Amino acid sequence: MTRAKVCGVTTAADRDAVVAAGADAVGVVHGVPVDTPREVDEATAASLVGGVPPLVTSVLVTMPATVEEAVDRVAAVGPDAVQVHDGLSPAELGALAERIDQQVIAVVDPEGDAVADYAARADAVLVDSVDAEGAGGTGETHDWERTRDLVAAVDVPVVLAGGLTPGNVAAAVETVRPFAVDVASGVEASGGVKDHDAVARFVAEATRPEVAV
Repeated sequence: MTRAKVCGVTTAADRDAVVAAGADAVGVVHGVPVDTPREVDEATAASLVGGVPPLVTSVLVTMPATVEEAVDRVAAVGPDAVQVHDGLSPAELGALAERIDQQVIAVVDPEGDAVADYAARADAVLVDSVDAEGAGGTGETHDWERTRDLVAAVDVPVVLAGGLTPGNVAAAVETVRPFAVDVASGVEASGGVKDHDAVARFVAEATRPEVAV
């Protein structure tokens, strides 16, 4: 069955709504050098992550400039996994994986040349639509057919993100057959504020049996 991750959670109420909806993972954004309403400070990130219950995966979403910076953020926040956008080379990502106990998710461009190198060093890869600064949460879809080819080409789980909503996620799952789907802006009432009804619909559509992998 395809798993569902809801990213960019900024409040305890939104985190709890995501969990109640049955999401498999909760994403918290901290340490990104871009302007986004989804980023929280270190203390808030740690608090949100600390409130994620057992059997639901907490994910720190960050854009570190160095391996050391990533290690420090993971230690401060304490997530189950870390999702790295931009900043680290495949070799640096591998060095990060060796220094932490958490699983490492690498955000990749399916049209880039380094996908295989990142996949070889990560526990999973996430395909997202990113802006010029390398940040996700753009609300833009990308080529699902290309991502489906990537699912077949790499040996690690592939997470599909970018422009997903309750209205299109079932079609995305049917086309790509990813390990998981990831949503941020597609379930928001406003920037950084989740629409709890939309969250519930998204998780239900992503994981319903007739579209399950």
